[in-house]
Amino acid sequence: MNTTIPGLHHVTAITGDAGRNFDFYAGLLGLRLVKRTVNFDDPAIYHLYYGDAAGSPGSVITFFVWPNGARGRQGAGQVAITSFAIPQAALGYWVARLVQHAVRYEGPTRRFDEQVLAFRDPDGLSLELVARQGLEHGQSWDGAAVPPEYAIQGIHGVTLWEENPGRTAAMLNDHLAFRLVREEDDRVRFAAGDEVADVVQAHGFWRGEVGVGIVHHVAWRTPDDEEEQQWREKLTRLGYDVTPVRDRQYFRSIYFREPGGVLFEIATDLPGFAVDEPAERLGTHLQLPPWLEPHRSRIEQSLPPLQLPAWNVPGT
Repeated sequence: MNTTIPGLHHVTAITGDAGRNFDFYAGLLGLRLVKRTVNFDDPAIYHLYYGDAAGSPGSVITFFVWPNGARGRQGAGQVAITSFAIPQAALGYWVARLVQHAVRYEGPTRRFDEQVLAFRDPDGLSLELVARQGLEHGQSWDGAAVPPEYAIQGIHGVTLWEENPGRTAAMLNDHLAFRLVREEDDRVRFAAGDEVADVVQAHGFWRGEVGVGIVHHVAWRTPDDEEEQQWREKLTRLGYDVTPVRDRQYFRSIYFREPGGVLFEIATDLPGFAVDEPAERLGTHLQLPPWLEPHRSRIEQSLPPLQLPAWNVPGT
């Protein structure tokens, strides 16, 4: 098998409040809500997707909404930080924007020759803005709250906290064919396409616990169903406990845990988010997969109201 992971597909985390989450990610950060649906494994809760104008793979962060969920605990065996890429010239804009919205931040600090701003979302999820050279304007959209020249250009990567980073590093390098980029202090950087996975020594930390304010899993890309199946067969042969392929309507997925315990997903690029609503209307209505559509009335009654402002719809 000569296939490689072409990059990051999405990151999925947990929030306790859908409206507050929307205000932060669509309002403050300027991302587009590209899909409003439910957790297919638990249709009583929302699943919200944010990204660029099209929800391109590598631009997307998603959230399961647990209104009464317990707070999670950050620790070893988790995606500890999700980093977004911004143009290098946008750093000053984002410092001012965070100050304007009373968001506490740290930095900018230098890491691997990049400038980094660290902050948290309203649930305590650890985030970063990483200023990168050579970024061109991505797929901006008419309703964005941030001017295109300063806009987030996708996910830069994730930071994995690992008690035994050597096992995770070997898995990324040997089994997923990530590229070793460089080391700095207790951090080892690997790359898949344009996105990175930083493996950080977290020896002696308590184990992380999933809950509100914590990343649930990170998904890596594969182009199509054929390569998805090849990955499943390869990882199974290597001894990983891999799920069957699951239909997520907008992509197909397999799941497994890397040696340190982080839940990994491999998701297909296709069919994408425009499969069930026009591209210009993405995220404006609750979308359900065909197998849940007969239960729409019951599902809608179980979900809390989520009123979106007009600026979420381009041209309004």
